[in-house]
Amino acid sequence: MSQPFPPHFYLSGNFAPLSIECDAHDLPIVGELPRALHGTLYRNGPNPQFAPRDNDYHWFTGDGMIHAFELGDGRARYRNRWVRTRKFELERAAGQSLFGSWGNPATTDPSVRDETSSLANTNIVWHGGRLLALEEADPPIEMDPGTLATRGEYRYGGKLAGAMTAHPKIDPVTGEMVYFAYSASGPISNGMAFGVVNGDGRITHTAAFDAPFSSMVHDFLVTPRYALFPILPIVGSMARAMRGESMYLWEPERGSHIGILPRDGRGGGDASQLRWFRGESCYVFHTMNAWEDGDLIHADVLQYDNPGMFNPGATGPGTRARLCRWTFDMASNSDQFQRTWLDDLGSEFPRIDDRHATLPYRHGFFASRLHADSLRSTYDTLVHIDHGTGTRRMHTLPLGDALSEPVFVPRAADAAEGDGWLLSTVYRGQQHRSDLAVYDTADIAAGPVATVQLSHRVPFGFHGNWVPAAN
Repeated sequence: MSQPFPPHFYLSGNFAPLSIECDAHDLPIVGELPRALHGTLYRNGPNPQFAPRDNDYHWFTGDGMIHAFELGDGRARYRNRWVRTRKFELERAAGQSLFGSWGNPATTDPSVRDETSSLANTNIVWHGGRLLALEEADPPIEMDPGTLATRGEYRYGGKLAGAMTAHPKIDPVTGEMVYFAYSASGPISNGMAFGVVNGDGRITHTAAFDAPFSSMVHDFLVTPRYALFPILPIVGSMARAMRGESMYLWEPERGSHIGILPRDGRGGGDASQLRWFRGESCYVFHTMNAWEDGDLIHADVLQYDNPGMFNPGATGPGTRARLCRWTFDMASNSDQFQRTWLDDLGSEFPRIDDRHATLPYRHGFFASRLHADSLRSTYDTLVHIDHGTGTRRMHTLPLGDALSEPVFVPRAADAAEGDGWLLSTVYRGQQHRSDLAVYDTADIAAGPVATVQLSHRVPFGFHGNWVPAAN
């Protein structure tokens, strides 16, 4: 018999797991859903099926659940399913959790010590004709785009030997998907892996190198010619984990190291071509975009100066991420880089018009928190920043409501950059349920043009993407 979930911040309110899988057709809509929206918004997030085995449970360590909003002809339907990983199926058969938080071997049941603990709970992307549920410690899990049935691990015909990041980058010009993995040479190791998947879904290039230390590298950046790897001082230690302490901790004395590598065979594309830049300590969970300007590389990131994550007792403005531009001069002999603050709002979950990924861009979108009483790890304000004019527009939800990462959908295939809609799930705190909110980017301050209403919650999650119906 499974145990009840214990009192825990990340197991309560809208962080609490949803116990149902369901289908809902012809959902009620307030306002008018744009008829040009014809496709599916897929979202992924943690949704543990059983109570954790230890006290180290974190929002990041729940089983993945996919939520799909299918839109078309002004109507909406919804479906959700757990990602049935090997871990999920073993625990379902046992009727309880078997794996320690973060895969900690000290608290994992001996019967599954040699099994994978994949969660597939962070992102879901469409590439090469496949829908892939991702998290950074394991290979992708392929999902059926219609039924959300789990098809199983996908290793690109055996060419993907290890994990794949939850944040691959898709080049809108070449159609390639660029990926990486950290701890690639073993648990909590310095090894980094890198690869390129062409538009047909074949791995065409790989490389491997060692980072200066074992860092939690959640995201990275890509330009037409380069890949940028932020090795930042949230540092892993297996020895700590075996002592029952946190596997990852903030170690600012290590500083920041940014590795820049040619992203394919041009210029070598192997570890011999890797160049390191160094700077003061900081942390970045999510990046917005990177591009080239002659010999300069610009990279826009959400930077924490003093991250609260894995940093007990952290306080002050540095515990919130702010939009910052890193600039690297590839023609210089210096290993330093320039940082320029672009915005002072504490923000997270940055997105752009993906047709401009890896290229110069003007419009960015992210989530912020303006209500002082809002819960940590939640966001109540949608932000549109226009780098062309230096202005930003915002829409703030009522106190108690919270929104997800905004996903941009262009108004048409040939629409101008940033002209379209933003889709975000919104938790309604007073009603303890969720909506899908649709904003027109021409005026997000006016609020949603349509809200698709659910009778249940979509628990707080991480990332998602829009897949047009033609796919």
